[in-house]
Amino acid sequence: MSRSAEILRKTAETDIQLSLQLDGQGSSRIDTGIGFFDHMLVLFAKHGLFDLQVACSGDLVVDGHHTVEDIGIALGQAFGKAFGDKAGIKRYGTAFVPMDEALAMVSLDISGRPYLVYDVQTPAAQIGEYDCELTEEFLRALAVHAGLTLHVKLLSGKNSHHIVEAIFKALGRALDEATRKDERIVGVMSTKGML
Repeated sequence: MSRSAEILRKTAETDIQLSLQLDGQGSSRIDTGIGFFDHMLVLFAKHGLFDLQVACSGDLVVDGHHTVEDIGIALGQAFGKAFGDKAGIKRYGTAFVPMDEALAMVSLDISGRPYLVYDVQTPAAQIGEYDCELTEEFLRALAVHAGLTLHVKLLSGKNSHHIVEAIFKALGRALDEATRKDERIVGVMSTKGML
């Protein structure tokens, strides 16, 4: 059974077409209109081994907020659909990723209980046309709409590009781990019998 999803999301602020395949090879085609954010989503897909396509037309004349947050919403919805009944998945994933002087940790639970803990400071306010504070907005939207408990912590780092890149790579790797099937798991990984 294919663990995939397609999301179409159109508002007065953004028009998004997104497709996701959990059991992919890390291929991607990304066009958000924000170069650095495109780069981060490519890295996320590569390190998570997800096949991901995102096309977004957003109100970038205002700023990048609606584009980044709405893509987080759409991606979260796609993951939620692709998880299916969550039977057999490991549920938990944690990754530590170094990027030169930066070291980021992402730990998550596909719990159905959305929560974000974001313990990160970026020295620069902007990377190209990308507002660094939008990383937290993206992650919150993703966590809420995918039903993730998501912890993101920066252990070291001085360069904002390196910091954000380490976070997106760690997010991909942690989600890859959590979504993997384990033949020993019968039903869902919960004593409650549901996630």
